Amino acid sequence: MKKFFFCLFIFSVFSLKAQISQKTDFNFVDASFEEVILQIESKTSFRFYYVDTWLPDKKISGTYSDVEIQEVLQDIFDNTLLNFHVDGDRIILTRNNIIYDELPENFFGKQESEVVDTPEEKTYNPVFYEDVSAEQKPIETITIGRADRSQGKSRLKLSGVVTSAEDGAPIPNLAISVRDREIGTVTDSRGQYSLNLPPGVHIIETRSFGSEDVTKRVVIYNDGQLNLSLREDFEQLGEVLLESNPNKNVSDAVGGSEEINVEEIKNIPLVLGERNILKVSTTLPGISTAGEGAAGFNVRGGRSDQNLILLDNAVIYNPSHFFGIFSALNPFTTGTVDIYKGHIPANYGGRLSSVFDIKTKDANVQEFAGEGSIGPVTGNLTLEVPIVKEKAGFLVGVRSTYSDWILKSLEEESLRDNEASFYDVVAKYNHKIGMDTDVDLMGYFSNDRFNITPDSLYSYSNRLLSMEVGHRFNDSHQGKVILTNSNYNFNIDYAGEFTNDFRSGYGINETEAKVHMRYRLNSKHRFDYGVSAKLYLVEPGEISPQGENSAVQAVEIPREKGVESAVFLGDEFIVNEKLLLSGGLRFSLFTALGEGTERIYQEGAPRQESSVEDVVEYGNNEVIASYGGPELRLAARYLLQEDLSVKASYNSTYQYIHTLSTNTTASPTDTYKLSDGIVKPQQANNYSLGFYKNLFQNTYELSLEGYYKTSNDILDYKVGAQLFLNETIETEILQGEGKSHGVEFLLKKTKGNLNGWVGYSYSRSFVKLAGEFKDEIVNNGEFFPSNFDKPHDFSMVANYKFTRRFSLSANFVYQTGRPITYPVGKYNYNGAEYVMYSDRNEFRIPDYYRLDLSFNIEGNHKIQKLAHSFWNISVYNVLGRNNPYSVFFVTEGGKIKAYKSSIFSIPVPTITYNFKF
Repeated sequence: MKKFFFCLFIFSVFSLKAQISQKTDFNFVDASFEEVILQIESKTSFRFYYVDTWLPDKKISGTYSDVEIQEVLQDIFDNTLLNFHVDGDRIILTRNNIIYDELPENFFGKQESEVVDTPEEKTYNPVFYEDVSAEQKPIETITIGRADRSQGKSRLKLSGVVTSAEDGAPIPNLAISVRDREIGTVTDSRGQYSLNLPPGVHIIETRSFGSEDVTKRVVIYNDGQLNLSLREDFEQLGEVLLESNPNKNVSDAVGGSEEINVEEIKNIPLVLGERNILKVSTTLPGISTAGEGAAGFNVRGGRSDQNLILLDNAVIYNPSHFFGIFSALNPFTTGTVDIYKGHIPANYGGRLSSVFDIKTKDANVQEFAGEGSIGPVTGNLTLEVPIVKEKAGFLVGVRSTYSDWILKSLEEESLRDNEASFYDVVAKYNHKIGMDTDVDLMGYFSNDRFNITPDSLYSYSNRLLSMEVGHRFNDSHQGKVILTNSNYNFNIDYAGEFTNDFRSGYGINETEAKVHMRYRLNSKHRFDYGVSAKLYLVEPGEISPQGENSAVQAVEIPREKGVESAVFLGDEFIVNEKLLLSGGLRFSLFTALGEGTERIYQEGAPRQESSVEDVVEYGNNEVIASYGGPELRLAARYLLQEDLSVKASYNSTYQYIHTLSTNTTASPTDTYKLSDGIVKPQQANNYSLGFYKNLFQNTYELSLEGYYKTSNDILDYKVGAQLFLNETIETEILQGEGKSHGVEFLLKKTKGNLNGWVGYSYSRSFVKLAGEFKDEIVNNGEFFPSNFDKPHDFSMVANYKFTRRFSLSANFVYQTGRPITYPVGKYNYNGAEYVMYSDRNEFRIPDYYRLDLSFNIEGNHKIQKLAHSFWNISVYNVLGRNNPYSVFFVTEGGKIKAYKSSIFSIPVPTITYNFKF
């Protein structure tokens, strides 16, 4: 009897193998899956078992001659969510998962003597998960991809788009995290996200202001998509102009940092309707400008050249058009703006006061898209083109003014002959290679041309190139390699009536290579480390004659060269649930290189031509001087309550490149200067202490922070100094001390129909120039206010939303007038009359205040439409305040008269149309 059953078993096995290996002919022509199944059943002894709704809705065509049934099944079910399992003469179809004949090895646990591979190295195993009981809150289970025995991937890509259930609009800045795993991301401006997950079961959670919180169980077998449609939360989200993650402002270790939501600044009324990312930052406490139309920013009492402004890691030296009236950064191509004005992480260096880290957004890799605007003097268009579906895309943004056309259309001849124009172009290519590597390429160019008088044409340009290659080695280790190049040039062309036509200008070029790594050691330590090297090439200035009859003598200041390198290490250490530490050490080194000439002055004598005792010549790449030292970056956060924290920080920084200017705007009299054997690098120590509090379920964010900063070897100039085209510039330079202190208050409302923020800062900034000799001493060697010392700075930005389509915005600014030096008398000496001036910066120009209003009209929110539109009707300087930009003095009829100049002294109305598709 046993032999009979054994023979029956052997016969059954061979019979099954014979069935599977049976070769048959099939021919399918635009057949449905159901028709294919019926044909197979009619020509074989197999019967299919499945759920009708699982069958894909697509047609199958193909000819199979003398092939096994398993080969046919593998071919037709490829690229579907269906798997098949052969059991005798039955073919069982499953969706997503696989039917297993046996459990995998070690399913019941490993033996102590066994060696088990890490999750990253193991082959594919089945997925098991428990259903929740009826008493628990049900969680929807979503299956992604199809189980595949052969794929064996350790990481799978889950991506998708999150939109509003009401109008289909994308939801940006939505936090998406994986429960019980340190995996998470945030949706971009188009609501897109991407997660790298191991195969298996994951609980996905979303968190956002204004949208419902969603929890999904995701069973992921292969790469796939999960799109989410979220309803509005019970408390409707208003226009959030500056936004952060819930409690981020309280829980982060970094104090004095801000994040600007680029999409939402469209409501803030600004001059001529232009969205100006950097001007919006000046409404935050601690950030100001020297005046309306001033280029650059003063952060916590620092000079404008002490700010590191990065666009995709490349330094942009002049981020302004028309010397500060417009921003040179295209808001439609900008993704994120992070500002560090307190604690500066160790991976940044080279400036004393702040970092503006601006990132261009990635191109849409799903579908063609665009955005643009039409204003009174400018037009803007940005296009996004997918190159490789879901992997690569190309973005290009072009912005230009048509003010030249407007000027030439005027009847006034003096205006018709003038020129005033600018344009900027930014292009980015982003490509995802596999699951773990990203490549970003960015190029930027801007150009300004204008003339104040018919005989002079001013022009300046920025050119940036950036490449970033990022790679994720594993869940804990990732990094990127960055290569950048920045170039800035300023030129003036003069064509007068006499023989003095000339062309003059200056420029700077820098190239940087950087490796930045991140490593998560465990749940308590996250390390940042890396190295960087930067090459500076500075053209301090040149002038050359134009035309055969020009009598101007050519002058060219020798080029300066220098290398700045650094190594950095940072650690974010979670001590316990209340205390968080962020520590970093950056060691920077600067070397000034030849070719070059350095004059050696007599010791104990002032630097002037008569005191030169030797001239040293340096060959190409020969070391002229070296500087360097450690830069300590420390920050701490302690939670007093869940929504209340205290933060403190200390930062030391070095700066090796300097800008000398007697103006608040960029001009031909500016000059760049690298540190050398005479000019030392600037150095600063920054201290800050602040309290951060959230109120009424994060509806209000409140912060109060104080700071104190000391600086050494700050560059300034002698009275009456000639800075441009000066071959002995070191004879005009002074280096002294600086100190600044202040208190900053910020209250933001992020929810409801009325939202915005109120900011106030009391800050002082002083300089001390006390050299060894009389002409090196200013104001008797005592501390005096810097050019940008403005004690009181108040700003209010508010938006009230009447409906989902209509809102009213207001922007109010008040600032103390900046310091100025006045003539206080005159005297006669040897028959000549001279003017006697006050101490430097002893007086102030009148205070500055301005109110702007705008009415905003959103287009309807229908999903199926060619483009979504937005109208902005604004009035800049509603009160018509004649705010002085500068005060100057002239002698008329033997008397000294004071005059003031203003940029916008009347209300400026604007209508701007924005569209997006």
